[in-house]
Amino acid sequence: MTALLQGAALHRRYGRTPALRGVDMEVAEGEIVAVTGPSGCGKSTLLHCLAGLLKVDSGGVSYRGQDLGSLSEAARSRLRRTEFGVLFQFGQLVPELTAVENVALPLLLAGSRRRQARKVAGEWLDRFGVAELADKLPGAMSGGQQQRCATARSLVTEPRVLFADEPTGALDVLTGERVLSEIVHVARERSMAVVLVTHEPQIAAYADREIALRDGVVDPSGLGLRMPA
Repeated sequence: MTALLQGAALHRRYGRTPALRGVDMEVAEGEIVAVTGPSGCGKSTLLHCLAGLLKVDSGGVSYRGQDLGSLSEAARSRLRRTEFGVLFQFGQLVPELTAVENVALPLLLAGSRRRQARKVAGEWLDRFGVAELADKLPGAMSGGQQQRCATARSLVTEPRVLFADEPTGALDVLTGERVLSEIVHVARERSMAVVLVTHEPQIAAYADREIALRDGVVDPSGLGLRMPA
């Protein structure tokens, strides 16, 4: 399969501490890849570099053949508004906006009309079982409700790639399984690639393939492992 997203020889340091030490990774269109490993192994750093949220110290990230390092910050931001969706562990909703306004925000930034953006946002809230929270502010929601709203927001633009960093960390087991099942359904339905960071085997089991990191490098014992269906 041709790679949609590719990271080659990625190095990234925080001060004198290496987080990534020459990581190679490819993701094909429609493929769900789980990045696993213990805390501090570089999982989230890898995701942030692949999504263009962090610059690598050396190596390169390309999306559809375009080197992300050659793009301006404005161009990378535009890419994240249109082609990429990003989902963090604790949602990071805008506290001053209601649920429907949070979910509609990426569409508004991309130029959609407010009425249409709110309509589409409401449909995604319903898909994740939180339509009744449309007019609630994040402070009036539980952590799990906020995360489901954030998941809807990450998918509202129908991205080509979803980057999900511990997406079920704030959810109970049952809700987490529902959210992951829905993300997988969307990925299959729309041929969306997913880069899923997790340290939980039951979450990694939703992926097509697992890449294990340890101390900033790919652990050969986990490279290319096909997960059970």
